[in-house]
Amino acid sequence: MKLVVCKSYEEMSEKAAAIVAEIVKAKPDCVLGLATGSTPVGTYSKLAEMCDAGELDFSRVKSVNLDEYYPISPDNDQSYRYFMNEKLFDKINIDKANTYVPDGSAADPDKACADYEKIVDSMGQVDIQILGIGQNGHIGFNEPADKLYPLTHVTGLTESTINANARFFNSIDEVPTKALTMGIGTILRAKKIIILANGAAKRDAVRKMLDGMLDCSCPASMLNLHSDVVVICDEAAYN
Repeated sequence: MKLVVCKSYEEMSEKAAAIVAEIVKAKPDCVLGLATGSTPVGTYSKLAEMCDAGELDFSRVKSVNLDEYYPISPDNDQSYRYFMNEKLFDKINIDKANTYVPDGSAADPDKACADYEKIVDSMGQVDIQILGIGQNGHIGFNEPADKLYPLTHVTGLTESTINANARFFNSIDEVPTKALTMGIGTILRAKKIIILANGAAKRDAVRKMLDGMLDCSCPASMLNLHSDVVVICDEAAYN
């Protein structure tokens, strides 16, 4: 893993956006793997600014998102489809028909996961996967467990994740207790991965990820199996 420690969230966002921008410029029809949550918002804002300035063209880019709550409709303002539209897709010249998010409204979630895995496979290979890291070390919604799933699957959310996400909802009772998520193997198939972490609350998870061991209690540690991972964090998440 390559480690980049930044002094601020702003600097983190700039460095992550620069890496993504380099890939988009070098390969205009690239495939981006995208994450939600508060951490990548600054990165998406920087990318939108570059697009608005004419520095980036997303017209041929495709994207696949890591995960989605279940059950939830795409027009729900807490869905990850809604989030991506609001934070990125509506601000850049990407064709939304080429943007994919797991179907949180599917009648058969297991089939939706199998179908999504086929969509990701059809892309060939994700050129760069953006990740955040949960306080408990989760990536996507791959939560700490005795065993980790390799492919896209339905998963229950841990109490800590539900509590962490409750701030986005009117009450904790509204937070979905399940999600559809890419599996660890799906994530690791990306050519390049950048993982973002900011704030002292992420410090323990970052330490476990960086110690080089593979530990199912910290799913992010599985990134040690990948040959091209860049960890971008602020001083609070690292020290």
